[in-house]
Amino acid sequence: MCAGQACDNVHPLMKLLIRNLARTTTEAELKKLFDAFGHVQSCDLVMDKKSGVSKGFGFVEMPKPGEAKAAMKALNGKGVDGSKLRVKKVEPASKK
Repeated sequence: MCAGQACDNVHPLMKLLIRNLARTTTEAELKKLFDAFGHVQSCDLVMDKKSGVSKGFGFVEMPKPGEAKAAMKALNGKGVDGSKLRVKKVEPASKK
C-alpha cells in the first residue's frame, strides 16, 4: 500500500518477450496478434542496426495482466509466418 501517496506501480505494465519471429513479420502484424487479447501499450521489434532487418524477436507491453496472460497462453507455440512463436513474461531485474 502507498499510505495516501500516489503509487507509480499500482498496475504495472506486463512486458512480454516474443521470440522465434519470422524475419518478415512486421511490428504492425505483431501488434495485431496481441490486440486480439486486449490493449497493447507498446510493441517493438528488435532490428539489426546494420541491415535494418528484424532479429527475430520483440517485446509487447500490455497494461492489464489478465489480458497479457491470455495472449501469452494463446500465442505461445502458435505458428505465424512459418515460425512457431515463443512468448514469455519478462521478469524485472532484481535490485541489489
